[in-house]
Amino acid sequence: MMRGGGGGNREMRRMLDRMGLDMKELTNVQEVIIKTDKKEIIIAKPAVTEMKSKDNSIFQVIANSYEEKELETPIFSEDDIMLVCSQANVTPEVAANALKETGGDLSRAILLLTTK
Repeated sequence: MMRGGGGGNREMRRMLDRMGLDMKELTNVQEVIIKTDKKEIIIAKPAVTEMKSKDNSIFQVIANSYEEKELETPIFSEDDIMLVCSQANVTPEVAANALKETGGDLSRAILLLTTK
């Protein structure tokens, strides 16, 4: 026998309660931006649900459409920059520039700086 309208939602809420998760819809979300080292994904007017436990939150983002933008300057992690600094004995600024020049390739950036 099929249940009417909200049966699935009620069961989902019970299951989340048993798992210790509190679920709530975030209202009036204007945009969500996901940034990677090479691009940004911009989601306008998404439906966002937060599932919260005592230790962390899980965000579910549902988008009708989104826009991707390639970053002009890739973002390198502090660890990558510090590794190139220590291996090539250069400043963080020089290391970041070498990573930009080699497209983030650590080995090539170190080689570039140590073979000049």
